[in-house]
Amino acid sequence: MLLVLQIKFKPIQEPGDKAMLYVERDGEGTIIAMHSSPKPNASEEKSVVDEEILDFLSKTVSADSRKLLLSLSDMGIVRLLEDLIDLLIHKNIIFYTELPERAQEKIQERKRLRETITPQTLTVDDIM
Repeated sequence: MLLVLQIKFKPIQEPGDKAMLYVERDGEGTIIAMHSSPKPNASEEKSVVDEEILDFLSKTVSADSRKLLLSLSDMGIVRLLEDLIDLLIHKNIIFYTELPERAQEKIQERKRLRETITPQTLTVDDIM
């Protein structure tokens, strides 16, 4: 039987916010369901990229739902890369002006957009 995963995540806006799932297990400890918020039988938190979650999804959930989880993971990777680039520039390992013009434009677009959503206090540790 193939299930469609419909999980609503709140946007990652605050330091420490992560896209998390709450798993429900059977008597043998196998994941039988996932929820976007804690439930009486589902209080164990798991990352969307946890091995058990990925295994469960590969067996029970549609490809579209797995793509949604991949997109959520991509958000964390993008933020990690932004912080890495900022760190390398701050330490004068690379120079911003050495980046391709299109990369500079994209970086500036994301920084402006992020500033409208959340303060500049997020770091890689907040999303990993």
